[in-house]
Amino acid sequence: MQALKFQNAQTMAQIISQPTPKASGYDVLVAVEAVAVNPVDLKVKSTIQPDSEGKIIGFDASGTIVEIGDQCQGFQVGDKVFYAGDIGREGCYATHQLVDSRIIAKAPSNLEMHQAAALALTSLTAWESLFDRLKIDAVKDENKTLLIIGGAGGVGSMAIQLVKQLTKLNVVATASRPESKQWCETLGADAVVSHQGSLTSNYQQANLSAPDYILCLNDSDYYYPQMVELIAPQGMIALVVNFQQPVDLNLLKNKSAGLVWEFMFTRPRMQTNDIQQQGNILKQVAEMVELNQLRPIAQRHFDKLTPQTLEQAHDLLSQSQTLGKITLGPLSDA
Repeated sequence: MQALKFQNAQTMAQIISQPTPKASGYDVLVAVEAVAVNPVDLKVKSTIQPDSEGKIIGFDASGTIVEIGDQCQGFQVGDKVFYAGDIGREGCYATHQLVDSRIIAKAPSNLEMHQAAALALTSLTAWESLFDRLKIDAVKDENKTLLIIGGAGGVGSMAIQLVKQLTKLNVVATASRPESKQWCETLGADAVVSHQGSLTSNYQQANLSAPDYILCLNDSDYYYPQMVELIAPQGMIALVVNFQQPVDLNLLKNKSAGLVWEFMFTRPRMQTNDIQQQGNILKQVAEMVELNQLRPIAQRHFDKLTPQTLEQAHDLLSQSQTLGKITLGPLSDA
């Protein structure tokens, strides 16, 4: 097999050849047909030390199963699948990848493979944030309000759609540009406010109800004081981005508000008892896509995955100006 390996954070990935692994246990071996880039790529790449062996990254893929392990159930050779993988294992920027069959699902039959590749990490992060961490209840939480900070990115794009399809919550998204505001509205957001300047002032000037839930997909340090001010009494906040500085959790006490973390890789990385839940979530997402209840969020596509196109995709990602997801086709040396 071939793969793209980063030797350090400063240099472009290089194409390497190494033995194709064999599937065993719960694993399946997937011939990768398309991948998507994510902010976690940039974070992992930044941690690679110059004197290390380097790393194959990538955490969103779709492809065809070519081999199955002896404990794998529900899949067979030839199945088209999509998944996000495990941050502790080799990534998907390769011709082949081993992945735990419990965290994958059959790809939506009505999508191109690159569209399917864009769905996995975003869908899992959004679903787990909303229903596993914030514990939003479709019945009890009718007419409550969810604020999504960073609504036009990949996770925000899926979170808006999932909430509008599965609950009766009001969704307020934040966006900073006309095109990102329009994108959020197209996906179903009930209101969009700017996060430029003071989000607190912009939200309050829009005469919106205090959010019962907040999903912050951006700079946790910057938005934390504003979230404390905005959150409704007894509300809940979910974060996906690490704090870089110490914060005062006591600020939430007067409102009896809570804060929870979402890390999409917890289940596969920690081998939790409910690891199969990720496969179940992706299966439900695929079914919703096939029923046209969810729209694909891939907005820019490169036909081939090469060191050069991956560098371009990562550069675009680092500018924080993308709508939806950026995808690439299969690995190529040209």
